[in-house]
Amino acid sequence: MEVKALSSMLQTNLKTGIKGDDTDILKRRNAFGANTYPQKKGRSFLRFLWEAWQDLTLIILIVAAAVSLALGIKTEGLAEGWYDGGSIAFAVFLVIFVTAISDYRQSLQFQNLNEEKRNIQLEVMRGGRMIKISIFDLVVGDVVPLRIGDQVPADGILITGHSLAIDESSMTGESKIVHKDQKAPFLMSGCKVADGVGTMLVTGVGINTEWGLLMASISEDTGEETPLQVRLNGVATFIGIVGLVVAVSVLAVLLVRYFTGNTKNSDGTVQFIKGKTSVSNAIDGVIKIFTIAVTIVVVAVPEGLPLAVTLTLAYSMRKMMADKALVRRLSACETMGSATTICSDKTGTLTLNQMTVVEVYAGRKKISPSDESSQLNPAVASLICEGVAQNTTGNVFIPKDGGKMEVSGSPTEKAILSWAVKLGMKFDVIRSESTILNVFPFNSEKKRGGVALKRTDSVVHLHWKGAAEIVLASCSGYLDSNGCLQSIDEDKDFFKEAIDDMAANSLRCVAIAYRSYELEKVPANEEQLDQWVLPENDLVLLAIVGIKDPCRPGVKDAVKICTDAGVKVRMVTGDNIQTAKAIALECGILSSNADATEPNIIEGRVFRVLSESEREQVAQKITVMGRSSPSDKLLLVQALRKGGEVVAVTGDGTNDAPALHEADIGLSMGIQGTEVAKESSDIIILDDNFASVVKVVRWGRSVYANIQKFIQFQLTVNVAALVINVVAAVSSGDVPLNAVQLLWVNLIMDTLGALALATEPPTDHLMHRTPVGRREPLVTNIMWRNLIIQALYQVTVLLVLNFAGLDILNLKHDSRKHAVEVKNSLIFNAFVLCQIFNEFNARKPDEINVFSGVTKNHLFMAIVGLTFILQIIIIEFLGKFTSTVKLSWKLWLVSICIALVSWPLAIIGKLVPVPKTPFAAYFARLFRRRRTARNA
Repeated sequence: MEVKALSSMLQTNLKTGIKGDDTDILKRRNAFGANTYPQKKGRSFLRFLWEAWQDLTLIILIVAAAVSLALGIKTEGLAEGWYDGGSIAFAVFLVIFVTAISDYRQSLQFQNLNEEKRNIQLEVMRGGRMIKISIFDLVVGDVVPLRIGDQVPADGILITGHSLAIDESSMTGESKIVHKDQKAPFLMSGCKVADGVGTMLVTGVGINTEWGLLMASISEDTGEETPLQVRLNGVATFIGIVGLVVAVSVLAVLLVRYFTGNTKNSDGTVQFIKGKTSVSNAIDGVIKIFTIAVTIVVVAVPEGLPLAVTLTLAYSMRKMMADKALVRRLSACETMGSATTICSDKTGTLTLNQMTVVEVYAGRKKISPSDESSQLNPAVASLICEGVAQNTTGNVFIPKDGGKMEVSGSPTEKAILSWAVKLGMKFDVIRSESTILNVFPFNSEKKRGGVALKRTDSVVHLHWKGAAEIVLASCSGYLDSNGCLQSIDEDKDFFKEAIDDMAANSLRCVAIAYRSYELEKVPANEEQLDQWVLPENDLVLLAIVGIKDPCRPGVKDAVKICTDAGVKVRMVTGDNIQTAKAIALECGILSSNADATEPNIIEGRVFRVLSESEREQVAQKITVMGRSSPSDKLLLVQALRKGGEVVAVTGDGTNDAPALHEADIGLSMGIQGTEVAKESSDIIILDDNFASVVKVVRWGRSVYANIQKFIQFQLTVNVAALVINVVAAVSSGDVPLNAVQLLWVNLIMDTLGALALATEPPTDHLMHRTPVGRREPLVTNIMWRNLIIQALYQVTVLLVLNFAGLDILNLKHDSRKHAVEVKNSLIFNAFVLCQIFNEFNARKPDEINVFSGVTKNHLFMAIVGLTFILQIIIIEFLGKFTSTVKLSWKLWLVSICIALVSWPLAIIGKLVPVPKTPFAAYFARLFRRRRTARNA
């Protein structure tokens, strides 16, 4: 009564819903509000700036800039003395701004992705028809059907419900499942439907709900660090500590050299003479030495590593969205690159989920065509139509103006409803001719659903529908072509054979059965009726229907790509084992009939009774699991993970949630997936297509590969610059690459280099290699080889220039100061140009042709071009800020030649074989051998 009174006040028809026209929607929205809530503002750009400058290295550099500024102004005057200090400060602030902008943009991107995640699509009844709308478009007065796995989209009150159980843990914090009926009809927004079906009347939306108030008070955490980010932060910290130790050691050596009179000026005079050098000049000398030590810290700390991960993850997430994959957890991007097996659903993922009834058996007769009602006995046709119309969560809407019929519901429901309409089913009429007493909603464990109804003539019918062989096992009779009841005992083999034939043709088989029931045995009061367990024995078979769900185009190619990439695809389905086998052969999951033997192909009931150790052994061989329950899927995932596999799982149902959560990567379906499945998953496949799952694997591998490319590039720069400066500082008391120059190198190589290499799109080459192991080192032997060859070449050439450059370049006739400036400018220019080529080399760590496909990556080409132009500007126009001088065209040619020699060197280097054992393990083994030999 309360619901009827409330619906009357809200001007809602409980059966047909609200009118739903624009005027009605606007009026309701103005009166009761929209189903949105104000978002808590994310961190501002100023906050990101504040966080960016709090890096220890940058703070040291800011101090160095201040000291250098004071020293420069003191020694050279304000007009020219601010160059060094000002340049360091400018470079530091530029790094801070770039880092802040990058983090801020990523934050905005996460907000957009979270908005997409919250934008749930749901069905509502408006004007007598079921339509799909966004959760944000819901209004007070809407009539919303609820099914297992749905999220309650707003506050409301129950209209009708059967076995409806709600998980209210998201609101109350208690994991207890609450049953809803007319005595407890109130539903809270944000809760999940754990079981049963029902219909609700929306009474509160948006900020007027408890969920809305809660969500408005919290903000999504976008500061999640992935395992790779944590590892790289550790690597960056370790290298930074090493750099700091080296810098302190160099500082000590230089101070000893300075105060013992071994450090000389460019004109050959000694810088410090005990008893003669003033305190002021001594302090100036010590500060210059301190600046050299800071320079070594600058070059040693690879602050670009965490930035590279941030950039590649942000770029990959945006591109994956375009490839129909919504990333819910960042870590899944990386983990997917290590996936060794994918346990995929069949329906909707490997198939199109566009189902049609193509084959029907009624009695012992095959109906051809399947919708030819004249071949059915009227009594049988009437019972089939009654069962289909009442035992469904779908709906049939026929417009009064004679427009096109609209059928809603799950794909299976829509197929059976459409078939029944062609047989002559009058959906609304049949539903009005009987009263539903109780409903057993379709259950993926039992693979069937039923309904008890009382007709106007007081006859009670129980209608069941579900997996053909399971319903058939509960049947004791069938109606023949004359509508007469026959015992099924002698004909059971016929029906089993019919099911097998349909399944072998990759048809999903559904049986429709019923039984009469005595009215006296039906529980009298409502409470007992709700607890009544519908009898499911002694059923009378009405029909077996075969539903065609064709394979998705491109699935066979996608499965082959996975196989070539070392990723085994396994099909886990609730369908008949023969149907599963036929689809697996069609998709290429099974290569031939010879493979379709146990345990390659197995039923869930066989797998679940095995012992734990047996399951681990059998799981490795399973390619297809048919008639599996969600618990079988979970057992398979657990067994595979214990066997060392990195498991990706696709799922769409509520009961898939444990398997999705247990897997290394859970992939839920965006179209057919329930909200519970989506909440338990790491990535949502927006088009339910297996080909999109393969694209996710490509992107996962691309993330890891791009990070490795940048690590190789970054470490080559750091190792070369560090060795050059340390050797030069210790041997001569001066460095060829000063702080400003190295800050410039860091800026273009860390930031622009990260942007160039982190945004490399995935290539087919990535899918021709085996998955990356969980514990595989970040720096592989191939990377070590490339890094050592390039760094060794750069160090050798540039140190030769540093110590013998004046002779080689014939600069002895110039003043010593100018000659040293030219030599150092050449070293700086050659070093930067070497890194430009090194970017090309890092693109293809294990391929000889480093230029293949480079023209397709417009961003990479633009960044390389920009770096080269900026270098010309730095050398030719901004020399006074970077302590460089203009170079003649001959010296530019020398710089370019030095860089170009890196190319053939890289080609020759890639022909050098590398050991398969990781370097660290190799050296550890070598050390153990030597120690054993020594002990012997």
